[in-house]
Amino acid sequence: MDFHGKQLLLVPDVVLLPEGPVKGRAVLVQDGTFRAVGPVRTLTDAHRNARTVRLKGHLLMPGFVDAHHHLTQSFGKAQAFGQPSEIFKTVWEPLEHALDEESAHLSVKLAALEALRGGFTTAADAGTRAPVDVGVIAEAAEEAGLRCVLSKVVSDGKGGEEHLERFRSSRLIHPSLAIPVPENATAAVLKRTADLCADADAVFQIHVNEHLAAVERSLKSVGRRPVSYLHHIGALNSHTLGAHATLLTPDEMRMLADTGAALSYNPVASAWKGNGVAHALMWQALGIRFGTGTDGTRGGGFRLVDAAESAQRLAYGLMSGDSSCGAGRTWLAHATALSADAVGLGKVTGEIAVGKAADFLLVDLQVPELTPSYDLSWELVRLADRDQITAVFVDGKLRLWHGWPTDWDGPALVREAAEVGPRVVRRARIQRVDPDPDGTARHLRRPRS
Repeated sequence: MDFHGKQLLLVPDVVLLPEGPVKGRAVLVQDGTFRAVGPVRTLTDAHRNARTVRLKGHLLMPGFVDAHHHLTQSFGKAQAFGQPSEIFKTVWEPLEHALDEESAHLSVKLAALEALRGGFTTAADAGTRAPVDVGVIAEAAEEAGLRCVLSKVVSDGKGGEEHLERFRSSRLIHPSLAIPVPENATAAVLKRTADLCADADAVFQIHVNEHLAAVERSLKSVGRRPVSYLHHIGALNSHTLGAHATLLTPDEMRMLADTGAALSYNPVASAWKGNGVAHALMWQALGIRFGTGTDGTRGGGFRLVDAAESAQRLAYGLMSGDSSCGAGRTWLAHATALSADAVGLGKVTGEIAVGKAADFLLVDLQVPELTPSYDLSWELVRLADRDQITAVFVDGKLRLWHGWPTDWDGPALVREAAEVGPRVVRRARIQRVDPDPDGTARHLRRPRS
């Protein structure tokens, strides 16, 4: 298909609008934004000079927004398998410290490619510990074509103002500040960082209440749990984006709701290495803003929304007899528009609407998994996967076609990462716990013949 032209009039079978899937709609894309959304006949009559592309059998939907990622950790995600919950000191910090500019660039571009292949058009990077300038991350994300909320870690209180001004000319990079966990900075630095982000209309990213060890450390060091402590010192506001928050008290939930702070619900990370599943449905009921994030575990948007719904069902729905657990529309919304809101881009992306960035997916509906169709929203959550994504657009530009970049060599990048990644891991000297010390998995009972 030819997607070139100053004006593109796209006519799919279905458009996923804020109110749900709708047939008989078309969208006009120009200069990287949605310029019109409406009935097919109305738009074709009004824009006769536009290049019309009919997308038979396809859904046009917003790209997924990853509310919590670590783009410089892509070489080591398999190192987290079977490990104790709190592994940032034994796995992630050594891994990132082992990166140089070249390998960091490669790691980010690999992560960005995986994200795009999974339908993510935006990712919020929570800040790197790699000894490189964050411009390396910005460059790699832009080369791949991924929109990025890019954090600079400012635990020492330095460089925040400059970073927030640095990428104003970029269409894809949106600056953010980060402090990995509250104990990494003084109360004064935490408060000042939160205020800087609020003044700049940027997000302040910080991990909160993720593991029992972190909660107990906070209690011992400052006498309060992480969210309670941030609230106490005035660092919890509508520009704060807390990651994980799996271990919240009712009082802390009320603090989050009252301040307008946002959270990233990371269900796959909880399953892989967590102490609990965040009560996202309770967050929704209390009016807490939240998006969904991968935490760099796996870059599949459809698998993420499936995990988001499944985790709520297993952790809370079964015991309460809740057979819906938000249904499909809830999780699609929190993975797109509401995730964009959580990462500070609610005015920029996340939905098919006039004035928003043209960040979208074309999804093949003519597949066995979605046939016959009765409730497309829920079917996308439970049945769809990345292999049904025909095309990924970011800022109005075709970035991937059938899973691979259209303007750079994706397979070559994968081959290079396969060579460089293991060298970085060896250099990092990661400390792993043997997940199967008794050899149970290596000595499975064989069936009798």
